[in-house]
Amino acid sequence: MKATDYIQREAKYGAHNYHPLPVVLQRGEGVYLWDVEGKRYFDFLSAYSAVNQGHCHPEIIRAMTEQAKVLTLTSRAFYNNVLGEWEEYVTRYFGYDKVLPMNTGAEADETALKLCRRWAYDVKGIAPDQARIIVCDGNFHGRTITIVGLSDDPSSYAGFGPFTPGFTRIPYNDIPALERALEDPNVAGFLLEPIQGEAGVYVPDPGYLRKAADLCKAKRVLFIADEVQTGIARTGRMLACDHEEVRPDILILGKALSGGAMPVSAVLADDEIMLTIKPGEHGSTYGGNPVACRVSIAALQIVKNENLVDNAKRLGVIFRDEIGSIRSERVELVRGKGLLNAVVIRPTGNETAWDVCLKLRDNGLLAKPTHEHIIRFAPPLVITEPELHEAIEIIKKTINDLDNRA
Repeated sequence: MKATDYIQREAKYGAHNYHPLPVVLQRGEGVYLWDVEGKRYFDFLSAYSAVNQGHCHPEIIRAMTEQAKVLTLTSRAFYNNVLGEWEEYVTRYFGYDKVLPMNTGAEADETALKLCRRWAYDVKGIAPDQARIIVCDGNFHGRTITIVGLSDDPSSYAGFGPFTPGFTRIPYNDIPALERALEDPNVAGFLLEPIQGEAGVYVPDPGYLRKAADLCKAKRVLFIADEVQTGIARTGRMLACDHEEVRPDILILGKALSGGAMPVSAVLADDEIMLTIKPGEHGSTYGGNPVACRVSIAALQIVKNENLVDNAKRLGVIFRDEIGSIRSERVELVRGKGLLNAVVIRPTGNETAWDVCLKLRDNGLLAKPTHEHIIRFAPPLVITEPELHEAIEIIKKTINDLDNRA
């Protein structure tokens, strides 16, 4: 089969809820992907930062296969011999009393919202069904009905209402707006991404997270950080909140929690919050399954053993400096932290960021636009400096080729 055959088969039998870049991949290793015709590419999307540890890391695959030979799933109807080990490891790793395992980032966000509401009623004393949670413009927390109802992006919410009530949306990176919203005594929590990834890698002003957390604490409101994409070393700290020494009341993790090997997500909180949910009130058949637990422990060990935090911090500076030095009207802005970066592309004629990504693909690097004018660049954190420079040369060549063609 040719690449077009695979693409046509997906179009015929699959739902049309994605618009993939036209490349058909069949193998991955480290920072590289290969298509069905054998061409090699740098992966600069990392499955939306799920593959921080690189594709098919041998330690993760070993943990997965060894556990899969023994026990894969019992459901939470019974105990298994791995879940408690994972729970102890993860809570000590991130410094919380308790963890609640789920599968996807969206499930984890929904879990956090339920925890916040239950805490509001049982601990803070808000009247039943009156709790409100503040969210931000430009947010992306997933695709469930509740979560798309939080969005201000029509491509997320249009045609899917009515939506879950009880949310107040304010501008991102706007402390006065947060102060005003916190005047409502029924506010129970503030949910935000420390860096808005899907919106285009919007990094808030220095001090924003610290001030927001302090305001929440003063009003006895839970500070809830969605670190599904920004967590696990991606931004040059273990968590993006660590840049301002902020400890969220509820921490949401996913994606790289498994190194891209399988869906694993988690919500962490202390006992006052986590123990408000009682048996039978929340769960998941696959959440906390033995294979997921073994994979997640291996994935988190790799982050520390291979110094991925330091690698992301150091190489991120090189990336922004090098890409920022490109002399082209197409490159409007470069921004980011660590190895989560975005390049804002100024449209030229009929060309958009999509066209730039097609040319990058032709030159051996895979990236994907977010919105029409922004390209997110997020390679696996195991990338070496020589590999990064090679990839940067591909980006520079691509921009130069497009400029020369114009």
